[in-house]
Amino acid sequence: RMHNPLMDAISRVTKKDKSMFTRFAQSTFSLIFALGVSATSLMADETAMPLLTISGDVTLTDGSDILVLDRDALAVLPATTFETSTIWTDGVHTFTGVALADLAAELGVENGQFLATAINDYTVEIPYSDAVEGGPIIAYLMDGEEMSVRDKGPLWVIYPYDSDADFRSEVIYSRSIWQLDRLEIVQ
Repeated sequence: RMHNPLMDAISRVTKKDKSMFTRFAQSTFSLIFALGVSATSLMADETAMPLLTISGDVTLTDGSDILVLDRDALAVLPATTFETSTIWTDGVHTFTGVALADLAAELGVENGQFLATAINDYTVEIPYSDAVEGGPIIAYLMDGEEMSVRDKGPLWVIYPYDSDADFRSEVIYSRSIWQLDRLEIVQ
């Protein structure tokens, strides 16, 4: 795989059991040093928790195969924003997050599927073919606000349902997993 400085910047852990604080510290300091950003712009309080763990058929530049992203690390990735209605909410909302296409590109994923799992261990399969420009995002903001677990957060896979009739199907709705906390890459 090609060297990717952004991937170096994001928190990396091995399969060894590490504390949440250690993983948070690794991600924050990796980002600070790799991006040359001042510590105050990326430092969160010590209670910050990792939001998304990515594993599976991915090899990071340090040889590990587990990637843990906290909110700051997600915010470093390119953000995509769109407005859409959903079958689970009233009216049109603005969602902001990381496009699945951008995440796949950063990870070097070129085929296969994403096994997306929620905090309650519910898992859906999202094919790589969905990771296209104008496709789904892993939303971390709705209407400019972080989403609580009660409001389908903190991460929710959202498709731009209003932009294309193909996104308004039972198959796509079934892939729109909320309370996402894990992605496994299967190539």
